[in-house]
Amino acid sequence: MTQKPIFIRHANQLITIKDSSTAPLKRQDMNELHIIEDGSVWLENGIIQAVGTDVEVSKLYKNRLAEADIIDATGKIVTPGLVDPHTHLVHAGSRENEFNMRLQGASYMEIMNAGGGIHSTTSATREATHEELFEQSYKRLNQFLLHGVTTVEAKSGYGLAWEHELKQLEVANSLNEKHPIDIVSTFMGAHAVPANYKETPEEFVDLVINEMIPKVAELGLAEFNDVFCERGVFTPEQSKRILEAGVKHGLLAKIHADEIEPYAGAELAAEVGAVSADHLLRVSDEGIQVMAEKNVIGVLLPGTAFFLMADFANGRKMIDAGVPIALSTDSNPGSSPTISLPFIMNLGCLKMGMTPAEVLVATTINAAHAIKRGHEVGSIEQGKKADITIFNVPNFYQLIYHYGMNHTDTVVKAGKLVVQNGRLL
Repeated sequence: MTQKPIFIRHANQLITIKDSSTAPLKRQDMNELHIIEDGSVWLENGIIQAVGTDVEVSKLYKNRLAEADIIDATGKIVTPGLVDPHTHLVHAGSRENEFNMRLQGASYMEIMNAGGGIHSTTSATREATHEELFEQSYKRLNQFLLHGVTTVEAKSGYGLAWEHELKQLEVANSLNEKHPIDIVSTFMGAHAVPANYKETPEEFVDLVINEMIPKVAELGLAEFNDVFCERGVFTPEQSKRILEAGVKHGLLAKIHADEIEPYAGAELAAEVGAVSADHLLRVSDEGIQVMAEKNVIGVLLPGTAFFLMADFANGRKMIDAGVPIALSTDSNPGSSPTISLPFIMNLGCLKMGMTPAEVLVATTINAAHAIKRGHEVGSIEQGKKADITIFNVPNFYQLIYHYGMNHTDTVVKAGKLVVQNGRLL
């Protein structure tokens, strides 16, 4: 059945973030939102057809206004649908017991080395059926949608054995088919060394390279290949081999880099041509420089630092150095159990020195580029997918000013109204 056109009218601020579809924004360009006051947008056939002032757009469609569903955005802001470029969406189990351990002084790596952390979630995910993982992840996606998110990256990495990694990736692909949110899949078989390979980690690295990556590529289950490059997990040399193997099989490189300590992860990202380096709490000055030179996107995850009670990544320093920055929830059960990208935007300003404009860019167009979707989503421009979020605030400053609150009023996904008055339809 053909969808009716949607005409969003009279936005207090229509924030287009235009002219940014070919590359992520950097430096001062991250403060250029391109705001239209009394702005309107016409959506039809799942595509943005026209953008401008209400006078301009209503004049274009004056003979068709009666056909459209009208959304009155008076007193509100209209933005591109938010994009979350780093999540561990598909998993089972919960780790609130570790939260209490951390409050008593245990570190992330101490918990993981004691059999908790990633290993705990791996056990729960291995035990869960496809149907159980699908149901739990679908509910999480509903919450993302209610917070204005229309595109999500989802990593595997809680299987750490082929049959369970396969299950995670298949669930992600099923979710992409059946949930309104678009899911972009990343293979992360190298998320941790499984307990049964603790004494022989090289054997597991070879397993990922020689067996898992070729199968993922052959089955078309993921677009990206990620690795946790950290002392006690995978060394820079091992990480390089894993990422290069992925590239050989057509999987674009991503890397968990320099989260716990400086470990040359950012430098490796630049060397192998990674699309993004993520975390970067302990990135070196040299790492920042080479990321800027190679246009590697820095995906910063302030929710993780917040929840682990760690120092935050220096977003201000990276932006000023020319690194294109995106923001993400890192939604996962251990180090960032949240789905609130608006709260991450708050933290970007309050804890990483970013401006309100920069965090909007970082959660829209730059986040889209971090998962190779900048040509489709992340800005409100003619010809792009009709992914739109309306926030019930009069200006974008207020969206960030009210921390810890969800101002999402309306969400349109691919031209279909999916959230209205803050409720799922």
